[in-house]
Amino acid sequence: MLDLEVVPERSLGNEQWEFALGMPLAQAISILQKHCRIIKNVQVLYSEQTPLSHDLILNLTQDGIKLLFDATNQRLKVIEVYDLSKVKLKYCGVHFNSQAIAPTIEQIDQSFGATHPGVYNAAEQLFHLNFRGLSFSFQLDSWNEAPKYEPNFAMGLASLQIPHGAMVKRMHIYTGNNLQETRAPAMPLACFLGNIFAECVNVLRDRAGALGLKLRLLTAGCGPGGMADSKVRSIERRIYFGDSCQDVLGALGSPHKVFFKSEDKMKIHSPSPHKQVPSKCNDYFFNYFTLGVDILFDSTTHLVKKFVLHTNFPGHYNFNIYHRCDFKIPLVIKKGADSQTEDCILTTYNKWDQIQELLGHPMEKPVVLHRSSSANNTNPFGSTFCFGLQRMIFEVMQNNHIASVTLYGAPRTATKAPPETSSSSH
Repeated sequence: MLDLEVVPERSLGNEQWEFALGMPLAQAISILQKHCRIIKNVQVLYSEQTPLSHDLILNLTQDGIKLLFDATNQRLKVIEVYDLSKVKLKYCGVHFNSQAIAPTIEQIDQSFGATHPGVYNAAEQLFHLNFRGLSFSFQLDSWNEAPKYEPNFAMGLASLQIPHGAMVKRMHIYTGNNLQETRAPAMPLACFLGNIFAECVNVLRDRAGALGLKLRLLTAGCGPGGMADSKVRSIERRIYFGDSCQDVLGALGSPHKVFFKSEDKMKIHSPSPHKQVPSKCNDYFFNYFTLGVDILFDSTTHLVKKFVLHTNFPGHYNFNIYHRCDFKIPLVIKKGADSQTEDCILTTYNKWDQIQELLGHPMEKPVVLHRSSSANNTNPFGSTFCFGLQRMIFEVMQNNHIASVTLYGAPRTATKAPPETSSSSH
């Protein structure tokens, strides 16, 4: 049985690890994987068709704990303990819930002190006792007790009368004073762990197409006093097609991984695949997992020739490998026959049908992308579809959301390195 410390408005954890509000989804999953012998039977709950409309939940079924992540920014928003019999809980080092200590209203009052009167929810038949960043829900013993706790009873003073010996049914840790209105806080310093994260990624474009990326990055920089003076710093970096490997390293630092392409599975879709001379060495990617970005370099020139932006939607084969890239792609759309134009922006959250309304329908049928870890494995999430429009390839999931966007630079001139078709894939 887990023995965990409750820190209101901040975290739930022990000396080895903690789930902190604002923590990225990937870090929480990393904790669960590292301690899989202790924390077992974890469920990932999400909406398959409308993943942005519901929180993404990690349900620790064996321990009675749910971690609720904001569907958009994928940071931890609420920690819920829904079965207190499966876990030991303490506050300031002193247990208020264990096999020997029942979490009654009297015990909560003794451990946490006074707060505002409890609020009765008739629909749930629960009393909610709220502290800042922490709430306890108490179960009524029977329907018979419910009427006298209606809010209008005795000029509202009934909310003071939480039944003697009432037991906590659920506990929530969150930010602020209102559980219903809470939002995931900014990522805490302890979660940076020497990494940089992308607050947003803007695609730089001209009339012809993409030129590069402008990234607003977050990093935890240490001042002269070490960790005591640490604070989150925001910095801006720009990377363009044709930048050198050294340019990218100078702007973003070392990648998490360097991946060499072993084969070009999209080569068959190029105009003259048989005429392409096999390369003696392979193009390679810089994988920046915490930015949600891959950068492809030409094996001969070592210059940037492709960017891949990942949305990290649940239900995709690569889910949880990358953090979500919150990108914005500016577009100029022609309206009518009089050459009027309109500015608009594509984002991580646009669906494929919305994108087609703006850019038009692709001329060619999509390329179907099958992914599996080996030839004998099946992909439980199914195939995705790749559509090419305006030097961009959109990988579309079966729920109409975008899994990734691949950006290509302008075609190379004859004086530069040999051209590569714009339909190659990572």
